[in-house]
Formats: sequence, structure tokens, C-alpha cells
Amino acid sequence: MTTEHRVRIAHLAVERGAARLITVGLGSCVAIAIHDPLAKVGGLAHVLLPEGEPRSGSEGARFASSAVPLLLREMRSLGATGPFVAKLAGGARLFGSMLATSAVGDRNVEASRAALGRARVPIVAQDVGGETGRTVTFDVDSGKLTVRSVGGDDRVL
Repeated sequence: MTTEHRVRIAHLAVERGAARLITVGLGSCVAIAIHDPLAKVGGLAHVLLPEGEPRSGSEGARFASSAVPLLLREMRSLGATGPFVAKLAGGARLFGSMLATSAVGDRNVEASRAALGRARVPIVAQDVGGETGRTVTFDVDSGKLTVRSVGGDDRVL
């Protein structure tokens, strides 16, 4: 039986085996999915901002810079040892260039890439940028990340 876990904004979840991690409402936010294909352990973070200092342990997924190490720690607690791979989705410019804040998506993508680089986790697929929101479903067992764009088709990474 497959379990489903909804990941809210600025939160993360880690599962093993037959599980799906789902996050909705990705605009400028970025979904970081990390997978250990051998242990069949995966984690998904819905990152809100590029960098910052979490005020508490529960805020670790708010920032790309802290979400990646937290995901890896939680995955290791479920038996993951690596090698790890990552997939990214989100980072849209929902308002085009009309607002100065529209660049938050770009900064979230770059910070996510940098955090994964520091952790030596290669990015094997991504669906980032653009001007539409996304919903992401991460199948932990297979490692497939399905990205549904608003008004578009599903894309499997």
C-alpha cells in the first residue's frame, strides 16, 4: 500500500519505499527532491527562500541553504547511505518582470543548486523557471518526480 504525504510550504518530508511525497502551489518556491535509489529512501522540501538562519528546527525547510542538509540528515535516519541524486522543480517568475520580487524564483533555484553542490549531491533532472505554478509528486520507490504545470501537461523527471 502506497502512503501519501503532503508537504506544505517551508516544510519537508522523508519516506522509505512505497510512498508519494506531494507538494502543491510551487510558484517562486522550489521543490528539492533527493533520492537514494539503493535504499529507496527519498525526501522532498518545499523551499520558500534562498538563504537565512532558521530560528528553530522546524524552520529548516524554509531556506534552500538549510533544507538540503536537513533532508540528508533525515534520510540517513531512515537508512539512506547514498549515493544520492537530486531533482528540482519550481522557481517560476509568476509576475514576469513586472515586480522586483519576481527574481525570488531565480534566486531560489540558484541557492538550491549551490546547497546541493556543497553537499555533493548531483542534480540529475530539473523543471525550473518559466511563468507558471507547479504541483510535484515524488514517487519514493522509483525516484520519479512528476511535475504538473498550471495549464500544462505532466512532465516526468
